[in-house]
Amino acid sequence: MTVVVGVDGSAGSQAAIRLAATEAGYRTAPLLAVMAYSGERTLGAPASRPVSTLRTAADERATTEAMLHDIVRDALGDQADGVTCRTVAGLPGHALVTVAREADAQLIVLATRRDGTVARVLGAVSQHVLRNAPCPVLVVPDQATVG
Repeated sequence: MTVVVGVDGSAGSQAAIRLAATEAGYRTAPLLAVMAYSGERTLGAPASRPVSTLRTAADERATTEAMLHDIVRDALGDQADGVTCRTVAGLPGHALVTVAREADAQLIVLATRRDGTVARVLGAVSQHVLRNAPCPVLVVPDQATVG
């Protein structure tokens, strides 16, 4: 059983990572941080970029992996060494639900949207995860503090 946290690089995901680490500690469960990337490449180069500067799917994955590790380290400091990081090509909501099923997750932790209106606090990713998750989902505002 694992605690899965969705990471998108926002201030809210920093709070979600910290709260997910606390929840994983309470449950004596491993923490798995997940970040999705598109993985899709266009067939031609945009007019403003030469073909030689196009990024491959492997480049995008490597960049996303490095970003995920940095974000987790920023949120948790030395505790980041105990976190497993996984990048997944595809839509974020679908990726989180799939990884949660594969990991037999006992909890998924997500950040809210930055939009302050009540009707838009849950974005498309959060709504997809809430509807399809194999376990409870905790949605964390970016102002959340742990302790």
